[in-house]
Amino acid sequence: MRIFLLTLLTMAAFAANSVLTRYGVTQGGLSPMQFATLRVVTGAIALAILVVSRSGHWRSILAFHPKGAISLTLYLLGFSLAYQSLDAGIGALILFGFVQLTIFASVVFTGDKIGGQRLLGAIIAFAGLVYLCFPSDQFDINLVGVFTMAAAGIGWGAYTILGRTAEDPLLRTGQNFFWAALIVASVALLQFEARASATLFGVISAILSGVVMSAMGYALWYAILPKLQATVAGVAQLSVPVIATIGGFIFLGEAVQIQTIIASVIVLTGIAVSLSQSR
Repeated sequence: MRIFLLTLLTMAAFAANSVLTRYGVTQGGLSPMQFATLRVVTGAIALAILVVSRSGHWRSILAFHPKGAISLTLYLLGFSLAYQSLDAGIGALILFGFVQLTIFASVVFTGDKIGGQRLLGAIIAFAGLVYLCFPSDQFDINLVGVFTMAAAGIGWGAYTILGRTAEDPLLRTGQNFFWAALIVASVALLQFEARASATLFGVISAILSGVVMSAMGYALWYAILPKLQATVAGVAQLSVPVIATIGGFIFLGEAVQIQTIIASVIVLTGIAVSLSQSR
């Protein structure tokens, strides 16, 4: 029961990132770059404190892993940019759909054996994403938001793949956050813009996203992952788009369209089919 509750808490933290980001870049007055900068910088500080308090050595946080830092940066920037135009639940659905497609593509690229069930699941999930992006009289979606969230999903998928080889996931996450913070902050300085419309709650939403939902959420996730089977860990993440949709409805007043519900069922079914294949 304890592991179940901790897993549910972690998934809620992941979903809260969608709600907080959507709020910050629409109602909180922050630009996507400002939100991403606040999020990654405060997250990096929190992770550095965790790593140093555990090891007693601050220099370990400075190690540079280019692929991890770049993929994390792609996720952070794409995530913030996409939520200018996408609802919280739709964004989470696209994100996790492309995360799974990226992981699937990596299996194809490396030449590993692909079972028929996993291939079928990938096809179903992709069909759901295509259906979600198909405009209709009752439903329209911003394709720029779709593309930027797809980039975020590719970045997070790549980051997930790279993280599998990390001997110390928490330390590697802290290192990648440190360098991603430097990259994002440098880009933000080059594109500096004063936003008089930024609100206190907008700033707080970015800090909460960085410190609590990202740094603490990732730390908790890595702590419980060894206690979960790989398939269980994957299926658990299917709850994130659902929780994000509920959060967007309750806290942001976002409408839930029938096309979104149907696409969600198709995508999540495809991912579940793929993950249920024995490993």
